[in-house]
Amino acid sequence: MKKIRDLDHVLLIDDDKPTNFLHKKIIERAGLDVDVQALTSAVEALEFLTYSGKYEGTEDIKRPGIIFLDINMPGMNGWEFMEAYHALPETQKARIVVIMLTTSLNTDDRDRAMKDKDIATFYHKPLRPEMVLELVNQYFPETEELS
Repeated sequence: MKKIRDLDHVLLIDDDKPTNFLHKKIIERAGLDVDVQALTSAVEALEFLTYSGKYEGTEDIKRPGIIFLDINMPGMNGWEFMEAYHALPETQKARIVVIMLTTSLNTDDRDRAMKDKDIATFYHKPLRPEMVLELVNQYFPETEELS
């Protein structure tokens, strides 16, 4: 297992529970020593990031270094989440790498994601361990081996 400096927590935001389960296993298979939290609602994810709603008073819980965000979700979709995310204070966004995930083949989605300054990259589902490791190496280059 690798302990990654500045990366203690990964947040999965996808309304599909089996996809969240699979992605959690893939992150584990990548050999990272991180907590993985899966939420099925973009609204709940915003509450988690802002310590509001049912997450009020949880400032002691570590917030994510990476967010894997699905585009197509009921209620608030990934694009609407990003609109709300842009409005957050920088202190709540600091050191978070947002990765847009989709099964969509629409090239407009990729173009739109790559124009967003807060989206690091755009991947097609499902995640693979090498994708996770590539992100970690790019955005969190300092690693420490655990004994």
